[in-house]
Amino acid sequence: MQVKIIVHEAEEGGYWAEVPAIPGCVSQGETLEELDENIREAIVGCLSVDLVDPVTEGFERTLDIAI
Repeated sequence: MQVKIIVHEAEEGGYWAEVPAIPGCVSQGETLEELDENIREAIVGCLSVDLVDPVTEGFERTLDIAI
């Protein structure tokens, strides 16, 4: 599996990365090698989460919001 990541230089030093295809999947590292290890671990963790539909009672509505 190939996943695109975007690497950024952190203001305080080191690097951080995000995975656009997996919202909220981010990690950081002091070196690019450490970042590579950490982001791979984060991707595995994000993909291994079982998403469960919330149980609602009564009125429910779905809203799309931009932040």
